[in-house]
Amino acid sequence: MKMLIKNVNIITPYEIKRNGSLSIEDGIISNILDGDASEEYYDKIIDGENEYLAPGLIDIHNHGNFGHDVMEATFESLISMADFHMKNGVTSFLATPMTESLDKIESAIKNVRKYIEKEKKAPKVRSQVLGIYLEGPYFSMERKGAQPPQYIKNPNVEEIKNLIELSNDNIKVVALAPELKGAKETIKYLKNKGITVSAGHTDGKYDEVKYGIELGISQATHLYNGMRPFSHREPGVIGAVLTDERVSCEIICDGIHLHPAAMKLAVKAKGKDGIILVSDAMMATGLKDGEYKLGSQNVFVKKGAARLADGTLAGSTLTLNRAVWNMVHMVGVPLEDAVRMASLNPAKSIGVGDRKGSIEIGKDADLIIFNDDLNILKVIIHGLSIE
Repeated sequence: MKMLIKNVNIITPYEIKRNGSLSIEDGIISNILDGDASEEYYDKIIDGENEYLAPGLIDIHNHGNFGHDVMEATFESLISMADFHMKNGVTSFLATPMTESLDKIESAIKNVRKYIEKEKKAPKVRSQVLGIYLEGPYFSMERKGAQPPQYIKNPNVEEIKNLIELSNDNIKVVALAPELKGAKETIKYLKNKGITVSAGHTDGKYDEVKYGIELGISQATHLYNGMRPFSHREPGVIGAVLTDERVSCEIICDGIHLHPAAMKLAVKAKGKDGIILVSDAMMATGLKDGEYKLGSQNVFVKKGAARLADGTLAGSTLTLNRAVWNMVHMVGVPLEDAVRMASLNPAKSIGVGDRKGSIEIGKDADLIIFNDDLNILKVIIHGLSIE
């Protein structure tokens, strides 16, 4: 099928092409055009009415939304999450299990694997699960955040190898604390497997984290949160990841987890290519304030902030389109750069940047049309449009 999207402001990796058109053939972007195009060769024509056309957003770190959690380990939870993501402009995501007992983590991983296998055989027009982001249990007890302490442990190569096999190689990111016993061997193993290693929930000192980067760490899990604080004499993990160009940094841009000045500092240090916007969303996302679950823990949401009973932040209620809007209006990032941080940068992080994450000829036609307020007007997945 051939589709034409006309009268749109196209956000490419290099510029915003005003009043442009884009053609799609068999689910792939086939051309990017200036101005109007001849309409006679197309099976479907969409008039973008001078709104923005952008790549679909990619949320690589989220635990749940709209009343469901990855740890439920059911197809129904993943389907509900995918449908909610799509409404908010997220066309691809990683399902993110958290620290729990090994059998519960294995159940969640097995469920995601089976879901991905089923979707490959009979794809549906909904947000695509591209794999798994394993957040825990290999964390520092001092920086555990909302990770349940009774299940935190040191990394073990054999255990991780078994989890990867169970996932059928669908684990794309593993977060761990690089200062822990067993971390060095684990980082090297994951690096050799082509799996992104992210420094997260870590009390690591600067030299410990730098050594982890030399071994293969290329990402930082929700920068500033769950980390040893920065000091001018011991810069710690924050100093290590902000000053090393090999590392991309996740940011939860909800106005709750981080002060705008901290986000501006990160953008100045990492540039438009080194920031990955994530939601770190939990099941209350899209719902009203109240009591919910994050894994097995009770979470209380008040004015959109999700916290454990002791006040510890426990994920967010952020959607990724709001994160993009916040980066523009809270941090002062140009729109095209904020979109890049939520599309191309996460795509590159998990090794799919050659086919997803940007509007370029030959890439998958996973696209969104939105207005100035980042309200999603239309979603296109596999070249098929959804209102």
